Amino acid sequence: MSTHGDVESRNRGRIERSAKRVRAVFAGEVVADTTRPLLVWEVPYYPTYYLPREDVRTELFVPTGRTRNSRQRGAGTVSHLRVGDREAAHAVTEYTDSEALRGHVRLHWHAMDAWFEEDEEVYTHPRDPYVRVDVLTSSRHVRVVVDGVTVADTRSPRLLFETNLPVRYYLPKVDVRLDLLEPSDKVTHCPYKGQAEYWSVRVNGKLVEDLAWSYRTPLRESEPIAGYLAFPQDRAEVYVDGVRDEG
Repeated sequence: MSTHGDVESRNRGRIERSAKRVRAVFAGEVVADTTRPLLVWEVPYYPTYYLPREDVRTELFVPTGRTRNSRQRGAGTVSHLRVGDREAAHAVTEYTDSEALRGHVRLHWHAMDAWFEEDEEVYTHPRDPYVRVDVLTSSRHVRVVVDGVTVADTRSPRLLFETNLPVRYYLPKVDVRLDLLEPSDKVTHCPYKGQAEYWSVRVNGKLVEDLAWSYRTPLRESEPIAGYLAFPQDRAEVYVDGVRDEG
């Protein structure tokens, strides 16, 4: 049963204070450094950082005269962030109408060059304190079929359980038909697992793009899946102990 509805109702509008030191870097400069960030769930599934204004280099703000309206937070003033000859356009939002967020700044996550929680770089979005990742070794029989062709078959998978997401089956490369895989240019990042690289699968004369992924050097909590390959249940047929898992 899906838990997305429960997550949405639980997290809608949630605001919490974090004890982590958070820093944002842009154009080689630390533009924010605080030990008093707020975690704000603007969307149900992960939070955004709002940083105390006095811990942000506000002298780098360039007003735009524009506003960004939110049903929950009111009207937000929008600024550019400028360091030397580099500018992050519309990267700063301040919701002065919101009592809970007044005096705090939202820096657009992807407009910054890097974010750090303590001294560890964080990717994609802030880590959600309510998300847990568990990787367990298993002897379950996992078989992956693409267009009628078995591309992986193992009895030694590693199962990754991540809060609110389907279980993912990570398979040792020795049990995958590597001759059917072609490297892809696609790269993604996860705040809990790290950077993933992708492969396409060629079967029956057809190329199924970006079908498998792997974490070469995953983050600490996901280290057991290093070098293992995963196939998504919604794009490949994944059978576990003979029963199809559709995610």
